[in-house]
Amino acid sequence: MAEAAELTYSPEVARATRPIYERMKRVMPEVEWPFHAPLVHEINRLKRERNAVILAHNYQTPEIFHGVADIVGDSLALAARATETDADVIVVAGVHFMAETAKLLNPSKTVLIPDTGAGCSLAESITSADIRLLRERYPGVPVVAYVNTSAAVKAEVDICCTSGNAVEVVESLGVPRVIFLPDEYLAKHVATQTDVEIIAWKGHCEVHERFTGAEIEDFRGRFDGLVVIAHPECPPDVLEAADFVGSTARMIDFVAEKRPPRVLMVTECSMSDNVAASSPDTEFVRPCNLCPHMKRITLANILEALRTLEPRVEIDPALAEPARRAVGRMLAVKPR
Repeated sequence: MAEAAELTYSPEVARATRPIYERMKRVMPEVEWPFHAPLVHEINRLKRERNAVILAHNYQTPEIFHGVADIVGDSLALAARATETDADVIVVAGVHFMAETAKLLNPSKTVLIPDTGAGCSLAESITSADIRLLRERYPGVPVVAYVNTSAAVKAEVDICCTSGNAVEVVESLGVPRVIFLPDEYLAKHVATQTDVEIIAWKGHCEVHERFTGAEIEDFRGRFDGLVVIAHPECPPDVLEAADFVGSTARMIDFVAEKRPPRVLMVTECSMSDNVAASSPDTEFVRPCNLCPHMKRITLANILEALRTLEPRVEIDPALAEPARRAVGRMLAVKPR
């Protein structure tokens, strides 16, 4: 295999990677591409050698999202499509709970997370012991867990959901009330969309909780004709100030279908870059809140993971089966 010192921007690399750069040239200055291109070229070569695929969340940087990813999307899309691959190796360009979910759905495959420190404030806000205490407090009430949770937490709940199918999952249970965790703001948003009583946990995403309704109104005052679309992990005053609220996948669909002249995507900053790359008619206003955990994933550590097949994601078998069942129930819920 090529060593890092041999990864240079040669004429061969330039020719091979030019079509990739063309897909992202609207969001990446050409002067930056010679730095990324050798890594992109080697990762794509090594994927073929390893029979590997890379799953990348919408919050990854453009050189990962457009340069090396085979499957992209939000948590629901990545979870669903992870089950469809024939690859022997799955590299998750995302955070740790996403890699655990990929392993749950592909127990016989090698699943890699390029940086084990890529965590999530939501996942860390609740433990399996917390779930057991909630069940004692609310006997018989089913527990719905956002996929932004650890495998240990998933093993304790009845069903998982994502921001894209949370309402459908809650209503699929056919009960008058549910416990919904860990994101308080997503729970409050779901409560506005259903007659089911929602008992919420008070976890927050450290990226989305920083946005404010006053900030949104300030942007409206500075940019004429601004269309605001927000992720439901944002606080209620942000969602009230927005023109559209939806999961990352639905935000992408909104831009593609409505083609607003000017849009503010109230979510992790890199997502605007990734959508802007294929939306030439839309100007993106960026309130740039970055996820420090997502940004731990880089081309360099993706390459190292493919070279060494480490770090591997392993899940205690005692947790894997009930956790897999909760994720499987989520995937079985039909969208509206």
